[in-house]
Amino acid sequence: MSNISVLFACRPLSVSFQASARSRTTIAFSRPSRLQSVASSRSYSNTTVRRYAANPGTTARAKQETVTKLEQETLPWAEYLAIRKAKRRWETVMTIPFTIGGLMGGIAFFGSLEVDPTKPIFNIDPMYVYGFATLACAGLGYLIGPVVGSACWRMTHRRSMNLIEKRDREFYNRIVKNRGDPSAQSATNPVPDYYGEKIGSLHNYRQWLRDQAKFKRKAYLPED
Repeated sequence: MSNISVLFACRPLSVSFQASARSRTTIAFSRPSRLQSVASSRSYSNTTVRRYAANPGTTARAKQETVTKLEQETLPWAEYLAIRKAKRRWETVMTIPFTIGGLMGGIAFFGSLEVDPTKPIFNIDPMYVYGFATLACAGLGYLIGPVVGSACWRMTHRRSMNLIEKRDREFYNRIVKNRGDPSAQSATNPVPDYYGEKIGSLHNYRQWLRDQAKFKRKAYLPED
């Protein structure tokens, strides 16, 4: 009887011991899993850092792609000035044939008309009127030529017109900012290239800036 009572008395202790052992085992298993997850995340971050540190080409490649995109969105000044010079050449080339064509057309038209000296036009001899009209035809061709040349040039630069127009606005602002005041010019000191039409390269632009500075010194500073 005493032995049975001892067994029943010790049984709850064994059960409690087994439960505590299981809980410890569960805790022991749960802690390494958490530690493993933290360690894996740290190792992943360290691996990522080492990867970017070991491959500096990735950052350089990203910077290069950014620079390339900016270069595509902007037009270099040297290239823009060369394009501007080519545009002016197109306008000049088209001006010559249109001027000659206007003159020849005026001569062909007014030369075929009968001239009666007894019938003046606006109280002027018809010969003078027809002569001035012929010169007016040549002048009209001189004015139309650059317009046609500019239109032909724009047709050959359709893809880059947005960049060119953007540079046109920036170039115009620079010209307005740096050119001299025309009210200060004189017969001996005119404003050099007021609209910057002769600028076709960076060298020409620097020379234009020097000419404007020279004009301002002569206009505003008293001569000794």
